[in-house]
Order: sequence, then C-alpha cells, then structure tokens
Amino acid sequence: MLRNLLIGFGLVEIVKPEPIIGACERIGLRNPSSTQRRPLALTGARLEGLVFVWLLVRGRKGSTLVSGLLGLAGLVLVLLPRPMITLSQHLVYANTDDLELQPWVVPAARLLGVLYLTVTLLSRSTGGETTTDEEDAGCEESTCRLRLASS
Repeated sequence: MLRNLLIGFGLVEIVKPEPIIGACERIGLRNPSSTQRRPLALTGARLEGLVFVWLLVRGRKGSTLVSGLLGLAGLVLVLLPRPMITLSQHLVYANTDDLELQPWVVPAARLLGVLYLTVTLLSRSTGGETTTDEEDAGCEESTCRLRLASS
C-alpha cells in the first residue's frame, strides 16, 4: 500500500508540481510569498516524481545508479541536512538570502531523506521478486526438482 501511495505521489508531482512546491514553501518558509524560483524548479520536482515512479514500478529492473544516487541523497539528508538544504535552495531559488526558514526545516529535511531511503528500499525489496515460473525457466531437471521441493 505504501508503494502505491508513493507511486501516486510521484505521478502527481510529475503532472502538477506547482501545488506541491507551493505547499512545501508555505510549510518551510516564514515568507513564502517572496520566493523567486529558478526556471528549472518545476523540472526538478518532475524529475523527483519520475525517479520515484520509475524505481517503484520497475523495482530491481530499474537503474542501480539512480537508486544508488537517491539512496545516497537520502542518507546525506538524514545525516547532514543543513548543507543539503543550502544546496537545494541555491538550485531552486534565485533569492536565497531573502528566504526565512522555519525552525522545523531541518527535521523536515531529515524526513525527506527517510522518504528517499524508503523509496530506495521498496524498489529493491518487492519490485524485483521472481516467481517460481521465472525461476524454473532454464534450470536443469534435477535443480528444478530441488528448488520445487524446498518451496
């Protein structure tokens, strides 16, 4: 169920990133009306949604590079949120000096890191399971009997 919820969130982020970014700004900034977004901010949000959907739908068939990068970003957000907040602000906003962060932005960034790690783990755990039909295809007769007996 969590997988489907995250896929749904990713799809919404791909199709309509503006409301999600606006909600994050209202939650995380004391002065959300003074933001000056860079032109690629919406593209970045869409890319994040695309990565979520792609990894969660494709599972282990997805790119290990992409899942590794998402996992690394999640780990860094959990362990070192402040540099990641600063970096993301510079990527998304042209007026970073004017923005006033709420005190809960650091814990929220850590939660975002946990979300990234969750997507990474979900994409590895259930997305790549093989069925017995897939396992049985191409195995030798004696190996197949052993595999079926142990199931």
